[in-house]
Parts: sequence; C-alpha cells; structure tokens
Amino acid sequence: MISVASYCRVSTDKDDQLNSFESQQRYFREYIDRQPDWELYEIYADEGITGTSTKKRAQFNRMINDARMGKFKLIITKEVSRFSRNILDTISYTRELKALGIGVLFMNDGISTLEPDAELRLSIMGSIAQEESRKTSSRVKWGQTRQMERGVVFGTSMLGYDVKDGKMTINPEGAEVVSLIFHKYGVEKKGTSVIARELREAGYRTYNGNTNWSNSHIVKILKNEKYVGDLVQKKTFTPDYLTHAKKYNHGEEEMVCLTDHHEPIIDRELWNIVQAELKKRNYHGELGAGHSNRYVFSGKIKCGECGASFVSRKKYRRDGSFYKRWGCFTAINEGTRHTDAQGNEVGCSIGKMIRDDAAMEIVKQGLQSLQMDTAWVINNVTALAAEAIRAGENISADTEEKLQYEIEKITQKKEDVLDAFFSKTVTKEEMRMMNEKYDGQLADLQSRLQTVRQKAALHYDLDALKADVKREVTAIVHGDTQSEVFYKNVLDHLTVCRDNRVELRLNLLPQKWVFVLDKLQDLKRKERVGEADGVCYRDSSVPISVSRPLSSGYGME
Repeated sequence: MISVASYCRVSTDKDDQLNSFESQQRYFREYIDRQPDWELYEIYADEGITGTSTKKRAQFNRMINDARMGKFKLIITKEVSRFSRNILDTISYTRELKALGIGVLFMNDGISTLEPDAELRLSIMGSIAQEESRKTSSRVKWGQTRQMERGVVFGTSMLGYDVKDGKMTINPEGAEVVSLIFHKYGVEKKGTSVIARELREAGYRTYNGNTNWSNSHIVKILKNEKYVGDLVQKKTFTPDYLTHAKKYNHGEEEMVCLTDHHEPIIDRELWNIVQAELKKRNYHGELGAGHSNRYVFSGKIKCGECGASFVSRKKYRRDGSFYKRWGCFTAINEGTRHTDAQGNEVGCSIGKMIRDDAAMEIVKQGLQSLQMDTAWVINNVTALAAEAIRAGENISADTEEKLQYEIEKITQKKEDVLDAFFSKTVTKEEMRMMNEKYDGQLADLQSRLQTVRQKAALHYDLDALKADVKREVTAIVHGDTQSEVFYKNVLDHLTVCRDNRVELRLNLLPQKWVFVLDKLQDLKRKERVGEADGVCYRDSSVPISVSRPLSSGYGME
C-alpha cells in the first residue's frame, strides 16, 4: 500500500471558496479510497492563506516536515496554483520531495513530478500562476487606490474614532481623551511624559483598554492628522506581491491625501499650534528618529532599581549656561516609588542624576586601567590601517576595469537594437523603449566610473596618513581621545545604584568596574579583582587619579 497525502488551499474566506475548500477535501478522500493500492495518510489544508509565500502556511510546512520524516510517498493536489503561486517555491519544494522519493501529482494540470519532463511543465504552469498573482495584486492595489480617492477609509478603529464600512464616526468617550491630550500639550504647554503620567494617574484608558500611557503614545496621537478631519492613506505599501512585507512609504508611492474628509475632534487652530510646538520641541520625522543616537550614553545608562534607561536633561546655571545630566526615565516621569489612585505601583526610588562629564570620566578611567601592551596595539593597528588603505586603492582599480567592461556591453546592446530595427525584428516603439532603458543604465555606469576615477586621482601620502592614524590610535589606547563614536562603541552600559555606586561594563570584556561618587562629590573606584561568583573587591578610600582636577559639583546629584 502507498501512503498518500493531499494538500488543498483557498486564499479567502468567501463563501464560494469555502465551499470549494470542503469540496476539495471530500474529493481527495473519495479519490484515494477508489485506488486499490493507496491509503490516505492525511489531508493538509490551509484556509484563507495566500499562495505566494509558504511562510504563513502552517499546514503546508507541516506537510513538508512530515515528508522529510518519510511518513508518506505521494502528495496529490488540485493544481499548481493551489500548491504555490511562487515559481521558486514550486520548483525548490518539488525538487526536494523528488530527492526524498516523494512525488507530487497535480491532478487538473496532469503533471506528476516523477515524470522526466515534469520540471519543464511545472516551470510553465508555475510561471502562469505567479503572473496571475501579480496581475491580481496590481488590480487590487489599483482598485483600493481609486476607493481611497473617493474617501473610503482603509484601516481600523482608533482612540476617538470608530471605523466601519469604510467610514469614520466619532466615539465620544475616546474623543474626550483626545481633546484633553491636545489641550494639555498645545494650551497648557505640558510635556508628553507629564501628560502620560497624568492620564495614567487619572485612570484614563488607551484604545486597548489599559492605562499604560507613554510619551511615545502621546506623540503619535498629536501627530495624527485624522483628529483634525484630514485623511492620509498609503502611509505604508507592499513593494513585493510575493512576500507581502509592508514598508513605510517615503515617497516610493503617491499617498492619498484628503482635507476635511470627516468630522474633526479638534479645530485646525489648535492643530497648527500643536504641530508648531512639536517642531519646536524637536519631534521631527519618524517618532524617536535620531535621538537615541545623538549622545554617547543614549540608552546605555541603566537604573539599578527599576532597570529603565536614563534620559538626558539640561541643568541651567545662574549665568545662563547649562550642563547635561542623566536621570532614570521612570523616576523623572512618575516620581518616587508610590501607589497611584488606581492602585498601581509606579515610580522609582533611585532619585539620583549623574552628570554627563562624570559618566564620561568613568568610562575613560575604566579604559585607562586596562592592562595591555600599548606599543604592540598601536603598531599593529597602524599597520592594519595602512594595509587597508593600499587594499582600497587596488579595489578602486578593479572596479574601474569592471565598470568599463559593463559600459562596453551596454553599448554593444544599443548597436544590436539598432540592427534589429533595420532588419525589422523589432518595432520603432520597441527600439525606443529599449534604448531608453540602456541609456539609463549607461548614465548610471558613467556616473559610478567618474566617482571611481576621482578617488583614484587622489594622491595619498601614506607616511602622513600612517602618522595621523598612529596619533589617533595612541590617543584611544591611553584614553585621551575625544571621539564620541569610539566611546559609544566600546561602552556596553553603566548601572547607577542608590548607594552612589556606578558599575561599568565594556563591550566584549568580562570585568566589571565599580565607581563611587561620594557626598563630597569625589570620584572613587572599587576595582574588581575576582571573577568567581563570590565578588571580591579591592576598595580604596583614596580618590583615583584623574587627568584633570574634578570641577565643583562634579558627579552624582
């Protein structure tokens, strides 16, 4: 007896396809029962799943895994498009199954993968299925865009609005919260973190029904144009119909923008005030973009109490100047540890802030304490840099030669097109289209070639470069470099604890350094000398040596 599996799939939940889905399964059972030497192992069925990708098809993937375990010897399915609409998936899976001695029978197409010419026929049928998917995707996108232009809303309900049948209606309860947020920010001039805390403590709920408000959540609401009555759609798009992966639309496709599309929750005057305030407070572009990479310690100072990251704040002096310091995000936004009106434990008791220059001094002194052969490091890194410069020059030469070869190939293709036109193999319109394509490729290649030649024309004084590199490497090794990029890459994290201890960890090193910022604001260090589970410290009550005197008010605040 031959153990046989079957596979069926429908891509939508429509009634006609669901009927087909049931019919397929019933047909396969009856068909296998009629074969005297076949026995049904299992019917694998994916319902409402796309055929262009196998990633989300749980039953298909389970079937392939069972095949690898040798649980059956034949798979029957309705047609190639039910098995897969991706030609690469179709060929790769049928090849793998054939290597395992398992055939696939596509009943409507009359193809068995165990036949000699099966792969050629599969390629043809698979290509047709994939092209049909592409056309379907194109038709759907075109239709959705036309509907968007008519004002049909594609999206889900949100705080303040209910979306049903492509229309937006105000939800009074949510609208009240939205109005409150805009008023607090635009009129009362409160910060987003303060607004989040006040909403949480007052028991206001998010659209998901919880009280976990955050400043990023507030910013998203303040930047959402729907609350002023406008509608912008196609903020995301699907560049590949095979993977269905969505990407943010940064101009790749034209967005659909409609002004005064629906009833607003806030008036346009307040909206303009809020947008100006957001710009003033530096909420540019995508939410959070840029801020996390602006400073050495962004996201790298952790709270020893609650685990939150420290965030930067400015402290102004009487003369108008300021310095930067870092504090626990939870403590800044929620205050000290307490129980709010809703019975939630919120806040953090760390209550301490560390100055930016103190944090930098800790990292520098941790680096300076490392035991290393500085001369060996300096000489070897300098030699490696010089070798990299020479290699770069060679790569540039190879690239120029390659580009020139590509230009010659495209030029020959243009000549071939002209010959084809005169021999009436291609039409004038086809010649024009092909020439435009080749001209664009030539322009790109010429531009790249020019860039390569400009780089090659530069005269490198290798001895001067080596001296510069050696000087920079020496500064890094001795902890004297001012490169923030270097410190950001070498630092793993700092942990600030309640007893004025600051723990330092560097990337790729097992050691931990412990520094103490005492009440006299002297920076002291406890060096870890043991690496066993029982931590052993060599403590010193004498301030560690520093490259410069500690300024007044230096350290923990």
